[in-house]
Amino acid sequence: MKTDKIFYTIFLVFPELLFQLIGQPSELAQNYEFKSVEIKELSFTFDGIFIPNDNNPSNLIYFVEVQFQRDKEFYWRFITEIILYLNQYKHERQWQAVVLWAKKSFDHDLPLAYQIFKPNLKTIYLDQLPQTSSSLGLGILQLITSSAARAPQQTQTLITQARQQISDASIQQNIIELIEKVIVYKFPEKSSQELEQMFNLTEWKQTKFYQEAKAEGELEGKLKGKLEGELSGELKGELKGKLKTVPLLLRLGLTVEQIAQELGLELEKIQQVISSDRN
Repeated sequence: MKTDKIFYTIFLVFPELLFQLIGQPSELAQNYEFKSVEIKELSFTFDGIFIPNDNNPSNLIYFVEVQFQRDKEFYWRFITEIILYLNQYKHERQWQAVVLWAKKSFDHDLPLAYQIFKPNLKTIYLDQLPQTSSSLGLGILQLITSSAARAPQQTQTLITQARQQISDASIQQNIIELIEKVIVYKFPEKSSQELEQMFNLTEWKQTKFYQEAKAEGELEGKLKGKLEGELSGELKGELKGKLKTVPLLLRLGLTVEQIAQELGLELEKIQQVISSDRN
């Protein structure tokens, strides 16, 4: 399941969620602006950055990343991207990196060369979040990592919770659509009819998300087709971003073979980029 867009939307709707996760007062969220920021020229894009406003000069910058798979190179990239960002934007502030791991077993220690940054790192394991919280945002996070057996009941609980806690009809509908979108991302192999039956979503045909998906094509595959289209665009953008990092990795001393292995690309593709760059 591609989660970047989902998590970005969750933090956009529930900015206080970050501070709940790291044990800080939820009220701090009102002093921050949440953004997805790209590093110019290198095309590195953070999952999200909480940037404090000018009225709170002592507040930290929070760099947030989501990891749903094992990746021994993750911390090498993440910390490097933070340093590149700080060099580019030159914020005169302290910072903290926050990583949301799907499972604790996916995590591993910082590389020895980056141990100096360990006090700046906060890790959250979604499979170990408390199940008793009344936080709607936290409940949506738990839905993403829940089992297929538990997901239907959790979905109904969250929709009921949204209707009870959110008085603004427009915001309430947006949150319900977000919950439904999590379901579609979580079960991309299911048709809309299967999802309706599985989750008892009798009202979701009225949502904007459902109507947009239906308008795009086949009735049977409307939501699945929408998802696959989004993922295709993301994969193209991801490939473009990887290729732009090739010159940087060369300057850092990596061989062509090491770059191909690091980026998960064919050796021929890396050689084409290098040849084009030289010309």
